[in-house]
Amino acid sequence: MENSESSSSLGPPDRGMARPSGPSGQLSESARPSKHREHRSKSPRRRREGKRPQRRGDGHEQLLWEIERRRLPGQHEHLEPSGSASDTAESSPKRRAHFLHGPYPATHFGPKACILPNPTSVMHIQDPASQRLTWNKPPVNVLVIRKIRDESLVEPFKELCRFLVEEKQMMVYVERRVADDATLSKDEAFGSIRNQLCTFREGYDDISDCIDLIICLGGDGTLLYASSLFQGSVPPVMAFHLGSLGFLTPFKFESYKTEVAKVFEGNAAITLRSRLKVKVVKDMLQRTDQQPHDREPPEQQQEHNGLLPHGHTNSEAGKVTLQLQVLNEVVVDRGPSSYLSNVDLYLNGRLITSVQGDGVIVSTPTGSTAYAAAAGASMIHPNVPAIMVTPICPHSLSFRPIVVPAGVELMITLSPDARNTAWVSFDGRKRQEIQHGDCIKITTSCYPVPSICCHDLVYDWFESLAQCLHWNVRKRQARLADISDSSDTEN
Repeated sequence: MENSESSSSLGPPDRGMARPSGPSGQLSESARPSKHREHRSKSPRRRREGKRPQRRGDGHEQLLWEIERRRLPGQHEHLEPSGSASDTAESSPKRRAHFLHGPYPATHFGPKACILPNPTSVMHIQDPASQRLTWNKPPVNVLVIRKIRDESLVEPFKELCRFLVEEKQMMVYVERRVADDATLSKDEAFGSIRNQLCTFREGYDDISDCIDLIICLGGDGTLLYASSLFQGSVPPVMAFHLGSLGFLTPFKFESYKTEVAKVFEGNAAITLRSRLKVKVVKDMLQRTDQQPHDREPPEQQQEHNGLLPHGHTNSEAGKVTLQLQVLNEVVVDRGPSSYLSNVDLYLNGRLITSVQGDGVIVSTPTGSTAYAAAAGASMIHPNVPAIMVTPICPHSLSFRPIVVPAGVELMITLSPDARNTAWVSFDGRKRQEIQHGDCIKITTSCYPVPSICCHDLVYDWFESLAQCLHWNVRKRQARLADISDSSDTEN
């Protein structure tokens, strides 16, 4: 039963949630459903003892137990009991689908990929070593993202596309501006492959439900861009290091055929890089000293403020809402003003502090090695469920970076006495102005980016720290030639 439960939801069973309230087999009413699952893994005698208290009930809980015992793997989250049995299922702690300190991430990535089920998992936070990729169905559609304005990537791009189309018989998706590149258009030998590529335009074509695997050719910015294309479930991402830094791109392109073939076979290690769910609410009624285009209808103001993607307008309330998924960080800064940025920071609705300085960074563990690291924050492994709050040049000697649980909601607003507006950007994109009456709400998203590892998620991270950031690089101290020469040994 525990094995089938893990294969459907990929969430570990809630062992230990129910405890006996008396002698063996005597349970409290609220603990029975969980305890029955625990009895199934024990001897037949213990199972018979565990079923005795059910004779006092109305039979619905016993029916639930029989249904779940006979249920096949993958059926648990689709069968809904009726009547009082449904109430029992809702009250059962088994139905809890959250981490202890944050939302339980989606474990299905695109239409065909998911995490390999781990029947031995006990805790809500999955063991990093058990994060393995598997395919429900063979992958067919591959999105290839290439770094733009880099001529050195044209040949690797053509090699990869030819390999995927001719040898692997994959359907390859690329951006239209990539397919229309003049260099590719002039290559007659690549013409047959180019004609088989499927193209799309960012912001116009929705490809979120048809991509099975993403392959990035470039640097870290390429992976950030790939994340922005999927505002819901993200397919597995395989990133090749063909850029400048390459902290998030562990694969070498020289062995791309072997590496891609391994990923298609499944069982690859993956890192679940959590993202931030960001909601920006703008109060259009409180805007003062507006530019001429700001007096247009809210639908047209959306376009001027960069709110077209996943935006929503409430004309009656005068609110404009933007929702985004952010992989690295949300940066609120003072913009072009010479005054200090003065914003209020709330945590779960309670005012925590006011940030007076150049701004504040709210980042994921993945973003802890980016802008936040330059601002003095600690570097956190991407598997740690957390949100980092890092001030930018605060006008206070005691304002240190902090780490908060992943499940909290942060809210940032302009302080009432702020002398100027603030500006916000999301992974370095969609920069816009924040005025009085606007607010930014940030929490952990349930849609992480499943980044495929070259070796494993621990080795890859420390390898990136050493190779890209030269973490703890120091000239080695020479050993003493003669121990008797040391002053520490003098009598």
